Amino acid sequence: MRVLLVGAGGVGTALTRIAARRPFFEAMVVADYDLARAEAAVAALGGDARFRPERVDANDEAAVAALLEQHACDVLLNATDPRFVMPLFGAARTAGATYVDMAMSLSRPHPDRPYEECGVKLGDAQFEAAADWEKAGALALVGMGVEPGLSDVFARHAADELFDEIEEIGVRDGANLTVDGYDFAPSFSIWTTIEECLNPPVVHEAGRGWFTTEPFSEPEVFDFPEGIGPVECVNVEHEEVLLMPRWIDARRVTFKYGLGEEFIGTLKTLHLLGLDSTEPVTVPSASGPVAVSPRDVVAACLPDPATLGERMHGKTCAGTWVRGVKDGKPREVYLYHVVDNQWSMAEYGSQAVVWQTAVNPVVALELLATGAWSGAGVLGPEAFPARPFLDLLTAYGSPWGMREQ
Repeated sequence: MRVLLVGAGGVGTALTRIAARRPFFEAMVVADYDLARAEAAVAALGGDARFRPERVDANDEAAVAALLEQHACDVLLNATDPRFVMPLFGAARTAGATYVDMAMSLSRPHPDRPYEECGVKLGDAQFEAAADWEKAGALALVGMGVEPGLSDVFARHAADELFDEIEEIGVRDGANLTVDGYDFAPSFSIWTTIEECLNPPVVHEAGRGWFTTEPFSEPEVFDFPEGIGPVECVNVEHEEVLLMPRWIDARRVTFKYGLGEEFIGTLKTLHLLGLDSTEPVTVPSASGPVAVSPRDVVAACLPDPATLGERMHGKTCAGTWVRGVKDGKPREVYLYHVVDNQWSMAEYGSQAVVWQTAVNPVVALELLATGAWSGAGVLGPEAFPARPFLDLLTAYGSPWGMREQ
């Protein structure tokens, strides 16, 4: 397997450190718009000859396709933010490469009823091309991070081995992470966080299909394991709700994120001031008027999440809560994966949230390389058997857990 990794930010860099310990691939080209970032990611690997840096603009589909062909890469792994999903997805198809991402093509709210009906859903643009990928015998594995990704694998495992009927699947994400010296320092890309938290959340119900609610709706307190404890979680837009119902029978599917009142308040203020917008505005500068996106300005004013590890303390938990029936009796479980920042920093030099995201596509690549996973079309993690993934994740030294509720 020869891999083109596009994106050498926090997740991309963590991904190279995890992959460097595994023998399943022949080469990994680490490409970024900022060549220095790609070079730094490769240099940190201590001379592993399988890795080499390159510069590429993720928005330039032709350039990405050419880079795939130049290095004879058979897999494109997208570690950029969702703005670049479609050009990278297209480049992989053009070059005949397998495509893997951790976030799907962007949504657009319904123009008239944004908090009741879906407009363009997450992943719609990719699923529109599914027949073309399937006809070509090519695979696009979409949403293969931690959430979406591991959370979807948990749902598949629950459907295959733990339940006869599923009433509800609810992804629940919470943490007790703190960052020394910052009052507001998101542990993941603020660009992506704004996108998923301020868009209308999507819910799926059998018989009704997909519909939307208002941001931060249906608050509930969820008790997270391994000392994290109770965290208030609210509805946000997320890919799992768009993926799981395509392959798994469940009467209801939701995604709720433990954000906290202060974080929600900050996001609401950004929205009130228009600072969540991606539409450029003209501002004065020393060299004359320039057009900038308010959201990009917000991102530039905040610390890079990849650099926060030394200041960060606590644990992050990603998991899937499932309620249903097994052998005629009610059952309720929470399948989860916890990463302690102290461990991920000591073991990999990567903070917990980016490391937890990065490990899952590496596991998936290894399963594809060995043939344990295979398929054609645009497929989510739910389309593959869960047990090989969960066993290999444990073999990577990062076991998962299950709690009977």
